[in-house]
Amino acid sequence: MRRLAIVAHDNKKVDLVAWATYNRGSLACFVVVATGHTARLLQDKVGLDVEAVLSGPEGGDAQIAARVATGGVDTVFFFVDPLAAQPHDPDIRALLRVCNVHNVPVATNLATADLIIAALMRGEGCRDWRAGA
Repeated sequence: MRRLAIVAHDNKKVDLVAWATYNRGSLACFVVVATGHTARLLQDKVGLDVEAVLSGPEGGDAQIAARVATGGVDTVFFFVDPLAAQPHDPDIRALLRVCNVHNVPVATNLATADLIIAALMRGEGCRDWRAGA
């Protein structure tokens, strides 16, 4: 079973919850890990079973980067706020670099997230709830 990581900057949490709610049935087909507050939102607002790591500023981005590097995460959804400076920018850049080094798909915006989740669903044995499952 594929393992997905989900991260969202504070200004992108609303977009994340809307996207995850729409894709709840699809996301439920995967093992999901997320950074602190993002994991709580996915659990409380969307109803997904999510493994939480530390929040991004506390090292969660680095934890996810380590999992990507060791094969513990297959795809990353990182809803980035490109207009706000992030105090943990080095960890963010490291996560994106590790995804590129290990050829792991990474979505940083809603359009790319939609394309990746659709492609993943074509390859999984789980039927998407939107397809009449």
